[in-house]
Amino acid sequence: MSLLAELKRRNVIRAGLLYIGAVWALAQGVAQLSPAVGLPDMAARWFLIAACIGFPFWLAFAWFYEWTPQGLRRESEIAADASITRSTGRKMDRAIIAVLTVAVVLLLTDRFVLRKGDAAAVTPAKSIAVLPLLNESADPQQEYFSDGLSEELISALGQVRDLKVIGRNSSFRFRGKDQDDTVGIGVKLGVATLLQGTVRKQGDEVRIVASLIKAADGSQLWSQSYKRQLQDVFVVQSDIATNVANTLKASVFGGAIQNTDKPPSGNLDAYDAMLQGRFYAERRNRADYLKAVDYYQQAIKLDSDYAMAYARLAIAQQWFNNWAANADERRTTSPLARANATKAVDLAPQSAVALGALGINQAWSDVDYRAAEATLKKAVALDPANAETLYQLADVTGCLGRLDEAIAMMRRVLTMEPLNASFHFYTGQFLLAIGRLDEAEAELRRAIDLQPTAEAFRAYLAMAYIKQGKLDQALLAAKSEPAPAQQRAALAMVHFAQGDKARGEAQLTEIIRLDADYSQILIADIYALRGDADQVFAWLDRGLAKGDPGMTAVYEDPFLVPVLREDPRLTAALRQLGLPSPAELDARGVSTAK
Repeated sequence: MSLLAELKRRNVIRAGLLYIGAVWALAQGVAQLSPAVGLPDMAARWFLIAACIGFPFWLAFAWFYEWTPQGLRRESEIAADASITRSTGRKMDRAIIAVLTVAVVLLLTDRFVLRKGDAAAVTPAKSIAVLPLLNESADPQQEYFSDGLSEELISALGQVRDLKVIGRNSSFRFRGKDQDDTVGIGVKLGVATLLQGTVRKQGDEVRIVASLIKAADGSQLWSQSYKRQLQDVFVVQSDIATNVANTLKASVFGGAIQNTDKPPSGNLDAYDAMLQGRFYAERRNRADYLKAVDYYQQAIKLDSDYAMAYARLAIAQQWFNNWAANADERRTTSPLARANATKAVDLAPQSAVALGALGINQAWSDVDYRAAEATLKKAVALDPANAETLYQLADVTGCLGRLDEAIAMMRRVLTMEPLNASFHFYTGQFLLAIGRLDEAEAELRRAIDLQPTAEAFRAYLAMAYIKQGKLDQALLAAKSEPAPAQQRAALAMVHFAQGDKARGEAQLTEIIRLDADYSQILIADIYALRGDADQVFAWLDRGLAKGDPGMTAVYEDPFLVPVLREDPRLTAALRQLGLPSPAELDARGVSTAK
C-alpha cells in the first residue's frame, strides 16, 4: 500500500486538518481574550509556537494509535477486520467542520464586531486633527504661511477643554496627499473630526476656507469662508477655533481662544518672519537650522518683545546643540539658547512654549534635571494638549531614572501624535532600557516604518536584537543604519556580541579615530557591552569634560546601567550629573534599567 493511501486509512490527514483547525480557532480565542484576562501581548505568538512544535507529535500519535469503543489502542494490536477507522474518519470529518465553523465565527466577530466596537470606544467624539491647509496662492513659496496657520489652529484648539487634538507631526503627514479618504485618515489619527481648508495669500489680503468634517462619513459639520485684510488673520484664527469648539460643544480654557504666536505689537512682518523660521526649523538639518535662526532673529528685531520668537529661537538652538553642533559650537550655542529661553519666560511667564524652551535648556545644557522637571511640569499644566512639551517632560523623567513614568507619559504623547516616528522611537528607547524587549522592538519597528531614512532608529533596533539574542537580525539592522557613526557603533556591538573580537576591535578602533569628538557615550556603550568597565568610565569622564549631550541619558541607555549598576564609579558619575544612583531608585521602588 502506498504511503498516501496508508495515511488516509489511518486518518492521519484528517487528524492533521483537525489539529490545524483547532489551533486556528484557539489562537483567535487567545488573542481576543488576552486583554480581558491580562495575558501579555506575546501569549498568542507563544501558543502558535507551541502548537507548531506539537504538530509532528500529533501526527505520529495518529499514525500509531486508533480510537476504539474500548478506548485508545495501538494500531498494530487491532485486527484488520476489527478496525473502525472509517467510522472514526466520519466522526473526525464532523469535528473538522465544527472547529472550522468556530474559527470562521471568531474571525468574523473579531473583524466586524470587536474591532468596530473597539474603534468606537477609543475614538472620542470630541477629537480633531487639523490637516495642513492647502496653499492656493500663485506662489508655492507661500507654503510656509499656510503651514503656519495650520499650526496656529492646532495650538488654538489645544485651548479647548476636553478636546483631543492631534499634533502637528502626525497631521502634517497628510500634506500633499488626497484628503478625501476621511474614514482612513480618521482611523490612522484616532479622531472623530477633521479640520480641512485652503489659504490664498495675495498682497495684503488673505482668503481662508475652513470646514469641519465628520471623519466617519465625510459629512460637513461646519464651514466658513473668510476674505480679510492680512492684519485680521489673528481674528480669523480665533473665529475658526471658536466655531469648531461650539460645533463640538466643547468649552474653552479661560473662556476665549488666545493667539499664542501673535507679536505684542501686531507687527505682521515679525509674524511672517516667525512663521518662516518655524517652517525651516521643522526640517531638522544644519542648513535649514541656519535659515531658521536668521528668520527668528529678524522677528525679534522687528518686535523686541516677541516672546514666541525668543522661545522658538531657543528651541532651535537647543536642537542644534544636541544633534548637530561640535564641542566648540556647543560652548557658544548653549549660553545663547539659555539667554533666549530666559528672555521668552520673562516676557511671557505663562507661555508653555517659552517654559518648554527653558526646561530643555536646563536639562541638556545646564544638566539641572530638578529645575528642568519643575519647569516642564508647569509647561504641561499650562498646555496639556502640547505633545512636544509632554515628551520633553517624559525625557527628563527618563533621565532621572524613572523609566516606568516616562513610558506612561510617552503612551499619552502617542495618543496626540500617533504617526510621529520620533515619539515611537523614544518610547522604544525607554522600553529597551528597562528590559521590555518585545515592546521595544515593536515601537522601534513602527518608528522605522513611519520614517525609513531616520538616523539612529536601526542602530537601536540592532541593540534590541542583541539583548534578545537575535544576532543575525541585529547584524542586518546595523548594516542598514543610515547614519555612519551610529552604524559603526552598532556593527561593533554586534561583532562583540557574536564573539568576533577581532572584527569588533577593528571597528572600535575606527570609531575612536572618526567619532571620538562626536559622541563619547557611544564608545562607552561599546566598552560596556564588551565588559571593560575601566574603559567605560574613561570615556564617560571624557564625555563629561566635553559636554556630550548623550551623557544626560545614562538611564535611557540599554547597556551602561545594567552592566555597571554595582560599580561605585557609576554612582560617582551619576552624582556628578546630579542624578540618583540605582540603589537610591531601588529603595524608592522605582524600576531601573535592566
